[in-house]
Amino acid sequence: VDFSLPSTQKRLFVLDMQKQQLLFHTYVAHGMKSGKLFAKVFSNKPESNCSSLGFYRTADTYQGKHGYSLNLEGLERGINDKAADRAIVVHGADYVSEATIREQGFLGRSWGCPALPAKLTKPIIEKIKNGSCLFIYARQKQYSKKSRLLA
Repeated sequence: VDFSLPSTQKRLFVLDMQKQQLLFHTYVAHGMKSGKLFAKVFSNKPESNCSSLGFYRTADTYQGKHGYSLNLEGLERGINDKAADRAIVVHGADYVSEATIREQGFLGRSWGCPALPAKLTKPIIEKIKNGSCLFIYARQKQYSKKSRLLA
């Protein structure tokens, strides 16, 4: 996920590293308190409604209030390690659509989850569930300095 791009651009990239192929390239929402058009504010705090940067491991799937969803394990202490406590998951949302962009000038926003277009949720989750690496990026010096995985 490349949050250095505005939400009006496709900024989720699903790559098959073995085949060196781009499998999906689509829209993804950021947290409502992270910003409107751009995600600029990030937090690991519960109830912050912000996105969190960094490396995640995808886990198991479940049926929840947003339908088919994917649990995430935040791998960076102090940066995204509270993802499970915050219920930060991959899920689909109707507000992740070109229609929403046309209506309000930016993509709808989540409570911090990387939310996907409803129609692509199942195929993307099926491809990345159970142990894939998910990296959420933004140009932020604080993250670069704090991350032990980028060192």
